[in-house]
Amino acid sequence: MPARLEGIFTPTLVPFDAEGEINEPELRRFVSWLIERGVHGLYPNGSTGEFPRLSPEERRRVVRITCEEARGRVPVLAGAAEANVKETLAACEAYSGMGANAVAIVSPFYYRLAADSVFAYFAEIARHSPIDITLYNIPMFASPIDVPTIRRLAEFPRIVGIKDSSGDLAFMMRLIAAVRPLRPDFSFLTGWEAVLAPMLMIGCDGGTNASSNAVPEVTRTIYELSRAGKFAEAMRWQYRILELFDAMLYPFEFPDGFRAAAEMRGFRFGHGRQPMSSQRQSDRAPLESVLQCILADFGLVERPAGGCAPRVHEAPRDATEQVVHEVMRALEERGLL
Repeated sequence: MPARLEGIFTPTLVPFDAEGEINEPELRRFVSWLIERGVHGLYPNGSTGEFPRLSPEERRRVVRITCEEARGRVPVLAGAAEANVKETLAACEAYSGMGANAVAIVSPFYYRLAADSVFAYFAEIARHSPIDITLYNIPMFASPIDVPTIRRLAEFPRIVGIKDSSGDLAFMMRLIAAVRPLRPDFSFLTGWEAVLAPMLMIGCDGGTNASSNAVPEVTRTIYELSRAGKFAEAMRWQYRILELFDAMLYPFEFPDGFRAAAEMRGFRFGHGRQPMSSQRQSDRAPLESVLQCILADFGLVERPAGGCAPRVHEAPRDATEQVVHEVMRALEERGLL
């Protein structure tokens, strides 16, 4: 039986050279660095990897490079989000042959479908896929997958987990309560690190977190503390990564903030595929200075030459412990602990 998907999976960024082509040597170096820094798995062709901006051939190349460089050291969850069943199954076939451990498939996008149509889409893929499937729920960009639909899809042995990027704790609690009794082996991964520690507390098995491109050590620390039951300490780290996550996500166009932060760790990512306006280019310097200051607070980079403005980046200890206490009490009341 394949190993359960758990831990921190990095949805890997893709470096580009000066001509806008995939920088294979830098991608290989980045993959090995992530593994050496302790991530539990790799997730090429995710949203952070800008899969819609890559050609089908480029998407396959990214997965091939990732699998080759991983060399079985960590599992590879390959993004296989295509626009229709035929192309999705072709990607599943290709990634299975490259050595990926499983694929992540987003629900139908562009056209919004009803729940029964979402079920039919995934059921057709599950019946014919040569590789294990993780459902990918990202309702801001694609047809949402509701709890009853996921419960039905969990009856397919080929479907082994879900990556949920809604950030909705109540949704995840209902999902775990509905599916885990049926499928104890089913993996629940959160794709929204703003609530990574709380998601782990309620029973998630790990996360696919864009921030791990820049701070793999921190996301792993949150995971390990949560799994060890050290929830108050995990929440203190959670408040710190929340500040970084917000600084990478909201002031920039996605995923440029994550690319900028990862570059500060010593990599050459080049410009993303989306052309950048002159206004965006002029705005980058002060935004990147904030990122550098936050990374410096983690002890991972040097402070910028101009110094850093004072910031509040950690919740008071009593506030953190109150949040943990309330979460644990709610779980106990629902019989989940």
